[in-house]
Amino acid sequence: MRDPYEILGLARDAGNAEVKAAYRRLAKRLHPDAQSEGNAARQQARFQEVTAAYNQLKDDAARRRFEAERRAAAGASRMSAFEETMPRGAGDHPASEDIFSELFEGIRSAGKRVFRARGDDQTYRLTVSFLEAANGARKRVRLTGGRMLEVNVPAGIDDGQQVRLREQGGDGHGGAPAGDAIVTIAVDPHPHFRREDRDIHLTLPVSLSEAVLGARVDTPTISGPVSLSVPAGSNTGTKLRLKGRGIAAEGSPAGDQYVTLALVLPDAPDEALRDFAATWTGGAKHNPRKDFSDF
Repeated sequence: MRDPYEILGLARDAGNAEVKAAYRRLAKRLHPDAQSEGNAARQQARFQEVTAAYNQLKDDAARRRFEAERRAAAGASRMSAFEETMPRGAGDHPASEDIFSELFEGIRSAGKRVFRARGDDQTYRLTVSFLEAANGARKRVRLTGGRMLEVNVPAGIDDGQQVRLREQGGDGHGGAPAGDAIVTIAVDPHPHFRREDRDIHLTLPVSLSEAVLGARVDTPTISGPVSLSVPAGSNTGTKLRLKGRGIAAEGSPAGDQYVTLALVLPDAPDEALRDFAATWTGGAKHNPRKDFSDF
């Protein structure tokens, strides 16, 4: 069979993307559906040749198999040529035994070199909670074959980022190292916290008296509750900042936490609150919809 690199018109150092692009280009041109009736048989054979060449080079594993087969065939050819040059009866001579011993030892050594290859990487998915991703955690992941391994989830990791476990993937060949286990992190959403880059956002309910008079209220953060000062006269939408209370990813300064206040009335307002609202003269003058006057 012709050299698959030659068939696809590629150099030997072509990457996987170049191999795929060359195959698609040739396959589109040679596909039997695109040929005239008189040219179909010849182009069909060419199409099959291109497809076979692509299958030999389509990824790293296929290339390793092709190179091993190519070198083995070359070794067999050299062996055949050597045997043809040997005089009849030379195989019975002690010197010939030494020559064949050295030759086969060389072939065995070459075979070991050919099949020395790093193991394949293996991919896994690990789901963690929002707070585990924000603060870091130790989790366990089940690898191929049922083996369990602890994974260090670094603080600040984001949804879709990956953790690489060195030499925990597929076994290597011929004494080469194993591949890696690549763990993609999936972060569950939190019912109250929301992340934007290294900042945390939280909507905090406050009562009418806390908003009108001001108060200090316990506020959750990703590292535990803190006391937050609500200014007197606050309203729904008032945004306060807790400096340094965001994500502290490795090698980067911690972000901030932004707290947006939301005024919440009691589910069943009592008589005193209703009476106050009914007799509050300032309320009659206040128009919260003044910005809607143009509609």
